[in-house]
Amino acid sequence: TAKARQAEGWHMVEDAGRGWRRVVPSPEPLEIVELDVISSAVKEGWIVVAGGGGGIPVVRDEEGDLQGIAAVIDKDRLSSLLAAKLGADLLVISTGVEKVSLRFGKPDQRDLDRLTGSEAARYLSEGHFPPGSMGPKIEAALGFVKAGREAIITDPPNLCRALRGETGTRILPG
Repeated sequence: TAKARQAEGWHMVEDAGRGWRRVVPSPEPLEIVELDVISSAVKEGWIVVAGGGGGIPVVRDEEGDLQGIAAVIDKDRLSSLLAAKLGADLLVISTGVEKVSLRFGKPDQRDLDRLTGSEAARYLSEGHFPPGSMGPKIEAALGFVKAGREAIITDPPNLCRALRGETGTRILPG
């Protein structure tokens, strides 16, 4: 039970009427342990699925060995790091909406077709992109576009149209 876990030192929170869940840190991913294998497979032309759910969070101990930790790695931030390390030209972030919006869900919602990195950073700092929702996706895109690359955020049904430039939100350097 949640109370028993709390007694063991776990930080538990009630999750919007869906029960209880454990809350753990979400550190910025710094390294992808399997990068060499992933890179080799990509170079061979394979379709690679990597970092599912953000991957398994680990740290190196004093001897340099990997140890699992109680944390969660954000899948969008991991995808951004992986795409950058592989030298990808484009980062595509799939989510539940066709376009990034300002004032999401409000009567004056404004969908965004294109954003520069500086515009996205400004909107993020103004609170338009919540931490548990669009915020990590924007942060991941910003991390990728700072190297002069582009990112697209859209939903799965519109992925092909977004790649053709017909929909989605494209985040550009600048």
